[in-house]
Formats: sequence, structure tokens, C-alpha cells
Amino acid sequence: MISAYTGTQVRAAEKPLLAAGLGDVLMQRAAHGLANAVVNELKSRGARLNGSRVVVLAGTGNNGGDGLFAGAMLAARGMRTTAVLTGDAAHPAGLAAFERAGGRVQQLTDAALPGLAAETAAADVVIDAVLGTGAKGGLRGSAADLVRAVTDAQRRGFVVACDLPSGVDADSGEAAAPVLAADVTVTFGGAKNGLLADPGADYAGRVLVVPIGIEEHLPEPSLRRLEDADLASLLPHPARRAQKYSRGVLGVVAGSEDYPGAAVLACRGALAAGVGMVRYLGPPSVAHLVRQSCPEVVCSAGSVADNRVQAWLVGSGMGPQDHEQLARAGDAIASGLPVVADAGALPALPDRLAPHVVLTPHAGELASLFQRLGGGEDREAVEAGTLAAVRHAAERTGATVLLKGATTLVAAPLGATFSQADGTPWLATAGSGDVLAGVIGALLAQAGHDVGRFSAAGIDADGRWAAIAALGAALHGRAGRAASEAVSGGPIAASGIAEALPEIWGKVSMLSNYGAWKRNSHSQPLR
Repeated sequence: MISAYTGTQVRAAEKPLLAAGLGDVLMQRAAHGLANAVVNELKSRGARLNGSRVVVLAGTGNNGGDGLFAGAMLAARGMRTTAVLTGDAAHPAGLAAFERAGGRVQQLTDAALPGLAAETAAADVVIDAVLGTGAKGGLRGSAADLVRAVTDAQRRGFVVACDLPSGVDADSGEAAAPVLAADVTVTFGGAKNGLLADPGADYAGRVLVVPIGIEEHLPEPSLRRLEDADLASLLPHPARRAQKYSRGVLGVVAGSEDYPGAAVLACRGALAAGVGMVRYLGPPSVAHLVRQSCPEVVCSAGSVADNRVQAWLVGSGMGPQDHEQLARAGDAIASGLPVVADAGALPALPDRLAPHVVLTPHAGELASLFQRLGGGEDREAVEAGTLAAVRHAAERTGATVLLKGATTLVAAPLGATFSQADGTPWLATAGSGDVLAGVIGALLAQAGHDVGRFSAAGIDADGRWAAIAALGAALHGRAGRAASEAVSGGPIAASGIAEALPEIWGKVSMLSNYGAWKRNSHSQPLR
């Protein structure tokens, strides 16, 4: 599991070591990790080290010091290094080390800006070490002009951000333009929230975490991301004597005369995600289409109370004119069972919900929800600060909120927050969200009662609903990526996501099986 922290948390973890006089040690460890990342990236691209041109954009603080010390280490490897000092001062020890190693130092001024911009754009490697975790706001003055010029130029090499791209807020992921987009961000001690939330993630590239010795002083993470081993441990598996009811039954209230396909896609997503049975409630014409497309689904015209299920999916493909379906959605919420509610159900929901209700809006739908609740962020504001918006929504509604996007964020009302970015841009297609709702609904029906599984992973009872939603987002994203890779990286339809899901589930499950085999590999064989 990737753990991420606020800048304040990281700086607090550094304090005991700084008080012990280990500040220089921390900086050397960070610089060493940064320099190694540059070397490894050059090698992976088939580039030579000796003679490669490196430009370090160095700010006035410790972030600039990290960059200068790393530049000195690279100069010692035979690279041609230039430090562009973006402020009136530089970290004294870092600058001295850089000059001793033979690095060339240039002061950024208005007059020197065109030439330095051209040199930076032509470099094999650019290290962005201007602003660190304590910075608020973005680049200003000549530094901002330099980044704009480099961004607009035809760059030759790649960019490595030191701790985080300058202008990205470490706590929230908000980005103050201009920001030099990194190919790799080398961050120290622990990942920063802003690297795992949009729009910060847009600029971070691949994130590498370098341990520097503060890790044991870090508190509970502010943000988490599920990785392969976490997915494997959290996936539900049927017991040897399982039957369809014990594997979970999902009730689906979705679709309408205008959008019947949404019900089909939601049911297909649920079936692909391992649920034992799906019961569909909706208009007869939609039920007929569901039967044709998914003969495994049990269709009914009855009420929510007439159907025994472990969880509900409501809202996909419903509009404000679909009064009967909205009434059913309201009844499903009132049942007290776990519910995944797509945006179509939002008009039927009370203002206050519970953590076992998972809302799945995109940015525009979340902005509409805020307006319905009495004002708040508009779509532009949601997209500019996704982490703050999803947490605000969870606090405001009392529900678990999944904000769909290139980086999908899930927030529980009591604080647990997850970030997943497992997919492909081809997932931005009609019906993709309906499949996602089906996947999450199936997981709620199967795993919602299993508190122990999540407790073993360090996730509390209320936070498990967010973890289930994050698990669904991860599976959905990986299935979309697999479907695209099957057509050489080309476009996909929503139905292709559901079709790819069982294979993805199987691959993730194999990780769990392999772990169990490893644990038992030294046991005595049966006789």
C-alpha cells in the first residue's frame, strides 16, 4: 500500500532528526536518491552518462540544496551540469559542493532568461528543485517566465522533480501555473498527497519514494493507494461450500425508457465482479433488455422490500422524470443495507447519509450535488482541488464519496481517503461509470460484512466502505487498460471493460494464492 502524507506531517517527522543534528544526513540521503533516479532513468532510455547535459533549477531553500547536491554527484559521474539559481541566494553548502564538482552556475535574470531557457530545453535532464513542500503558491517572476519558456519550447530530454513539481501543493494537489510537468518525481520519506490527487498528479509523472530515515516518525497516512498485494488480500473469495446466496445478492435499480443500456451495463459489471446473484427492478421494457443481454439476472417488477439482497445499486441511467425508479432508490437507501448510488439517484437521496452509502459522481455531478445542498464548489473548483472537494462532500453528506477521474479519489466521512490511478484515458466513454457501479455493488454485496478482512489491512470498520470502493475502482481501471491493450492500445466500449474484468480478477487472485503458497511452502506434506 502506498502511504501519502501532508507536507506538515513530513516536516513534523523530520523534526526529531533535525533536533539531533542530522539535517545534513537527511539532505545527503535525499540527494543521493535523486541522483540515482536520474542515472537509472538515463540508462533505461539507452542514454550515455558521460557527457549528458543536466540543468538543475535550484531555489533558495532546502529543495534547492537537494538539487545542488544531486547535481554535484552527477557531475562526479562525468555529466555536464549547470545550476540555474532562480533566487537571490542558494543553499550555501549545496552550492559549494556543486562548484567543487565542476558544475557551472548561472544566475537567472531577465536578461539571461532567453539563453537559459534555450539551454534548459536542450538539456538531457532537467531537475526541478525550485519549490519544496513548505511552499505556498506557485512560481513567480523570472522563475515563472523561465518555466513558461521551457514548457513552450521543443524539449529534448526529461524532467525530474525534486520532492514535488514546483507549484503543486503538497497537501492538496492544487497546482498554481506555470508548472513544469515532470516525467519522474523523486519524493523523500513518503509520498505527498498532492502527487496522488489531480491536478497535481497530472504534473508528477512516475512517483518514486526514497527512504531517508524519517519513516518511523511518520503518523497514520493522510491518503492511501491500494497496490497489487492489497487488492489480492481484499478480494472476496467463495468458500468451498458456497452457494449463490452466500456469495452475495445485489439488487439493481437502474435504467429507464431513455437509458435502458445503463441497466444492462450495471448488471454486466456486477456479474463480472463475482456476485452470486443479481436481482433487477425496473420498467418492463428495460427488464426485457436485461433478460436478453444477461439471462443470469432475475428480473422483477416488485418493490425493494419484496427482494432479499445484501446490497443495492441505484441510479445508473435514471433521470428526474423517472419517479417510480427514484422512489425505489429512496427505499433502497432507507433499507439500511450497503448501497452504491450513481448520479441519477441523487435527487432521491436525503441530505444526510451513512458511510455504507457510496456515491460515485464525476466532477460535474459533484458540483451539482453541492449546489443542491445549498452551495459550494462549481465544476471548475472541484477539478482544481479534487482532494479537498471529495473530502468536503463526504463530510457534508455523511456518505462515502468516490470522485471519478483520471485519478479516482474515495473519501470516507470520518477521514479514510484512497487514491487510485489504474486505468487508461479510454475509460472516458459512455457507460463506463455504469460498469463501475456494478463492480462496486457486487463487492459491497460480497465483502461489506467482512470487517476482519479490512481490519487485517489496517482499515477500520467505517473506512472499509471507502476501501471497497477503491478496490472496485482499481479493478475497473485495470480491466479498462487490459481491454485497450487487447486492441493494441486502441479505444474501448464500456462492455469491453466488463468482458475483461474476470481475467483481471483472476490475475489479482493469483497474487493471493502465491502468497499463501509461500507462507505454507515449508510445511510438512500430507501423508
